[in-house]
Amino acid sequence: MTVTLPGLPEEDEQHLEWGNDVLRLVIAHGPDTAPRLVALWHAAEGGPDLMALRRSALPVLETAVLGEGRSGTSGKRHVDGAAAQRLRLTGHRERRDGDRTCLELDLAEEEAGLRACVTYEVHDGVPVVRSSATVTAVRPAVLDHATTGVLSGLGHGARWEEELVLWAAANPWSGEFRWCRATLAERGLIDVGMVRHGQVGSKNRVSLTSTGAWSTSEYLAQGIVEDTRTGRMLAWQVETNGAWHAELGDRYDDVYLLATGPTTLEHQWAGAVGPGTQVRTVPVSLAVVPGHPDGRETTLGAVAAALTTHRRRVRRPHPDHDRLPVVYNDFLNGLMSDPTTERVLPLVEAAADLGAEYYVMDAGWYDDELGGWWDSVGAWEPSINRFPGGGLGAVLDRIRDLGMKPGLWLEPEVVGVRSPVARSLPAEAFFQRRGHRVTEWGRHQLDLRHPAARGHLDAVVDRLVGEFGLAYLKLDYNVDIGPGTDAGRGEPLGNGLLGHDRALLDWVGAVMDRHPGLVVEGCAAGGSRTDAATGAVFPIQSLTDQQDFRLTPPIAVAAPLAIPPEQAGVWASLDGTMTLEETAFSLVTALLSRVHLAGRIDTLRPGQQAAVREALAVHHAVRHAAARSVPVWPLGLPGWRDPWVALGARDGGDLYLAIWRRADDEGREIRGGDSVHLRLPGMVATGGVQVLYPTWGGESAAVVDGGTVVEVKLPAPLSARLLRVQVADRPGPS
Repeated sequence: MTVTLPGLPEEDEQHLEWGNDVLRLVIAHGPDTAPRLVALWHAAEGGPDLMALRRSALPVLETAVLGEGRSGTSGKRHVDGAAAQRLRLTGHRERRDGDRTCLELDLAEEEAGLRACVTYEVHDGVPVVRSSATVTAVRPAVLDHATTGVLSGLGHGARWEEELVLWAAANPWSGEFRWCRATLAERGLIDVGMVRHGQVGSKNRVSLTSTGAWSTSEYLAQGIVEDTRTGRMLAWQVETNGAWHAELGDRYDDVYLLATGPTTLEHQWAGAVGPGTQVRTVPVSLAVVPGHPDGRETTLGAVAAALTTHRRRVRRPHPDHDRLPVVYNDFLNGLMSDPTTERVLPLVEAAADLGAEYYVMDAGWYDDELGGWWDSVGAWEPSINRFPGGGLGAVLDRIRDLGMKPGLWLEPEVVGVRSPVARSLPAEAFFQRRGHRVTEWGRHQLDLRHPAARGHLDAVVDRLVGEFGLAYLKLDYNVDIGPGTDAGRGEPLGNGLLGHDRALLDWVGAVMDRHPGLVVEGCAAGGSRTDAATGAVFPIQSLTDQQDFRLTPPIAVAAPLAIPPEQAGVWASLDGTMTLEETAFSLVTALLSRVHLAGRIDTLRPGQQAAVREALAVHHAVRHAAARSVPVWPLGLPGWRDPWVALGARDGGDLYLAIWRRADDEGREIRGGDSVHLRLPGMVATGGVQVLYPTWGGESAAVVDGGTVVEVKLPAPLSARLLRVQVADRPGPS
């Protein structure tokens, strides 16, 4: 719908309002102004004051051309590009496909000759808009950056330095999803008062940047901006499996958010455009949720529900999303990359006896040097020494004989410096910089844009799947290769990395096309590629390499803000030294996601074996509900040392609650006593509490405070329970 801006003649500026039933946006455009995203809001909030937001609005495509830079300001920010300000709307159209609606905007400017198509995408009932652009030009030009992930007007009319809060998640190896919340002032962005003297703002920014091939090794590629006056939350995610950048800055007394893929400044990227040459920007999604009168945890749950639903709508379909089979993987606290027939077979027997549906042999199955494989991988031929007699095939046959499906670990992107593959493939098939093949920790990096690299991996996968009847591949990635590759021809390094990252996802999709039903797990040093682009292709992802079962709950509890539970592989590590309560503690950690059994399950005592079978029976009963659920955090997002952590999964009227009472490294209670109150965010219980697992007793759980709280008492440090409560939405204030 196009409407004229009140108080202005029609030829000066118009507004294009668009969206779905829950999310609306307005784009201002005219003959003398770049098309600008003036406002983005949830339908429940009512319309914004568009006139007030006009001054700080930014172009729908923020870009700068090499040789021009910015106009009206300077600094490290990626806004106010001179070329972006010259863009004009030349046409628009809408497309409908099922429950998805797309708005396409045609843009042009004449000085550099840029042409662009900006696409916005929404799904019915989901308050998330996904945007991207294709940019070209009528004559050659080079872009320093380009993104549609830009929104201004945040904190309008507020003391934004104190009233706007940024949520960001550090993502350290084996301690992933560490969310923290801080005001913009605490992050270093303050109102310096210069707008009152005719200046744009402070010129600095709050920024998050990821470089290299691990997209989330330092921070998740997402965040939330919270307006504490209203409780409103704006969430963003950059949908890439490689380099990205996000920033918040002040501009004309408001705050803008910009999220983008690689840039010149941060990532050595440059976007060449011209006749026959184009740039596809990295998609960015924005979610808007109004503040809930019940409080921050309820609003956060609504953000998670919006993002979870969005991720389910845009991902590649796979039957694994519905089946959620139980996997035993022999790496973590088990064989630790040292498999042999003698070591594997007892674990195969134990996994089948417990009820695992897949057995995945992790790293080391190709190692004939018995420990020297790290810098020699690449051919992916089964070891002869490790599997005497019938070889690897006989072991995998035994897995099938016991009713499980076999899988293998693979690290496809790397080739060890001692591997014959490092010499047989052409130089152009590897990452290069200034005439040198890139090496990191004894490995070279394949460039999957090159047909020889892709052909090599196609042959490897087709051989392994065909020869051994594999049903599962775990694809790992344990080195970060740096800024990228110049491909031996002087290509900007960031372009080479982005091109490879996109080719990797294309290759994984093609593997699943050739082998329907094959489950492909994504892994990168634990959770170092837990991004939306990876999640849209891989049916399952590994969350962490954390080996201590006592430290895994805060990782698993925070994960649903980044990945749907049916795609999250969570370790349940077990061995015969654990008490029954510790066994249940580890198992509960995985029951609301994907169960990845691990550890020395061949040493379990009969009582532990019974506890595992009981847990898996419960998982079978609830896993389909978990695959439909949205996350709930009764205690908020967990801190690393919190004495109690809790995660809810809501499926309509059913709320499944996992609760852990934790201990320190010596097994002692951290603090906080033996009971906890779990407030039900935005819900009210309509019945009592059912203990689903474990059922041997020792706990107490009851609904209190008029159905708004579940009070839980657990018997000892390192104990956990899975509960079910019937719930309904809590009525709002009258």
